[in-house]
Amino acid sequence: MSARFAGAAARAAGFAGAVLGWSPDRFWRATPAELAVVVAAMRGADGGQVPPDAAAIATLRKAFPDG
Repeated sequence: MSARFAGAAARAAGFAGAVLGWSPDRFWRATPAELAVVVAAMRGADGGQVPPDAAAIATLRKAFPDG
């Protein structure tokens, strides 16, 4: 593992724990895309996208049930 990756991972893990309240296990199970989405949402950097409405969420829940 490179020192560059290790440093970036340590900073990201620290942020996830301190700001998001994530446990180390939650951080390491998350994908980089999941962390990026959460960080972007916290920064208000939604790229002009509108959040899904109730109907869209209901459709997603039906298509991808969690059991």
